[in-house]
Amino acid sequence: MHGIHTIDTGFGRPAFDAAYLVVERGRGAFIDSGTAHSVPRFLQALRTAGLRTCDVDWVILTHVHLDHAGGAGELMTHLPNARLAVHPRGARHMIDPAALVAGATAVYGEAAMRRDYGDITPVASDRVVEASDGFAIDLAGRALLCLDTPGHAKHHIAIHDERANAFFTGDVFGLSYRELDTARGPFIIPTTSPVQFDPDEAHASIDRMLRYAPEAMYLTHYDRVEDVARLAQDLHEQIDAMVAIGRRHAGDPDRERRIADEFAALYVDRAQGHGVTLAPESVVALLEVDIRLNAQGMAVWLDRAAR
Repeated sequence: MHGIHTIDTGFGRPAFDAAYLVVERGRGAFIDSGTAHSVPRFLQALRTAGLRTCDVDWVILTHVHLDHAGGAGELMTHLPNARLAVHPRGARHMIDPAALVAGATAVYGEAAMRRDYGDITPVASDRVVEASDGFAIDLAGRALLCLDTPGHAKHHIAIHDERANAFFTGDVFGLSYRELDTARGPFIIPTTSPVQFDPDEAHASIDRMLRYAPEAMYLTHYDRVEDVARLAQDLHEQIDAMVAIGRRHAGDPDRERRIADEFAALYVDRAQGHGVTLAPESVVALLEVDIRLNAQGMAVWLDRAAR
């Protein structure tokens, strides 16, 4: 649709982590890069779309979390004419990923880093463009507008595609997995994962995107969703509910586990209200990683808010 091709990056599980190829009049732009292991899938997407590697003008990163940006450097080695657009706060991490790798390795361990993300390749500084708020990309006459959209991360942009009247949202418009779709449409939850979640900024970024009256959102997790106004309201309600849960357990020494348990109950309750027929334990299993990361991110935000 609109020359937008979804790429399953292969990270995590099938239909979990998406990137996109936008094609306009024989020119291409990738939105996000997956991991280094994802690069063959991107090259295959080009072949499927009838493009050559020299036909790609841009790789645009929504933010520099490794499931979105870990493969950018390796992908760029295959794209001789492409430039990399990234939030100004993320640009230095693409040029010199040492700090990014060190931080992720401290969390996941060296073996898991190599298994899940592969080698993080630097991008030459002269190929990196800082996409500050309002930065406009012209893809063969097709306007792609980069908006500063914090809330999930301070180095986050969302990309408005004027031709498709849609946003590529990274993680700032939540997570929606196709296994939880019902006759009422997609089910969605926010992502508050570490370390830069901010509820006020998340609310503001969602509302800012809505002012463009988009027909659809292209999520990293996962793919195209419509019924945008309803999904936005769902996200607003859940952000407030999750913050209330976090604050209730702010002083608890076992707060992260208790927050995760209440997040799980919140998502199950809302999923059932949405008509999801999976057993509660199956919903929790599907969202298990997100529940854990959301609880961790909420704990980090509580500490920051208490200062």
